[in-house]
Amino acid sequence: MNEQSSPSLPQALPEGDLSQSALGEASVLTGMKRGVRHRCPNCGEGRLYTRYLKVDLDCEVCGHDLARYPADDGPAYFTILIIGHLFVAPLLLFPFIWKMSPALVVPLTVLPLAGLTLLLLPRVKGAVIGALWAIGLRKAQDCPSG
Repeated sequence: MNEQSSPSLPQALPEGDLSQSALGEASVLTGMKRGVRHRCPNCGEGRLYTRYLKVDLDCEVCGHDLARYPADDGPAYFTILIIGHLFVAPLLLFPFIWKMSPALVVPLTVLPLAGLTLLLLPRVKGAVIGALWAIGLRKAQDCPSG
């Protein structure tokens, strides 16, 4: 069987050198897809989180510094925007929301929405970190001062 190198990596790469500059121009979509899967945006293999939303300091596979991307409050805002527009607004069109007792409506709507928000938040944070990786934005040194 003929041994071939991976088509996504240039052949002249030294072993273990998987930095953004070595791979060429980073794609925002690639970074976001890797982040949604909770993977390192640089290599796509290492894990992004150590806990629920705690970003790992370094990728265990490629050694990329993951702690340098300032996700801050962006993921929470995007998650609220997604949940509000895709689920809450259409939910208001259903008649049971307006006709049933609030004692039934609140648990039947708030609990699933809270669960959906908690499920979506780490994926959105990963996508934001992947986008920040692709555009090269890092912590304070790259942020404009006001």
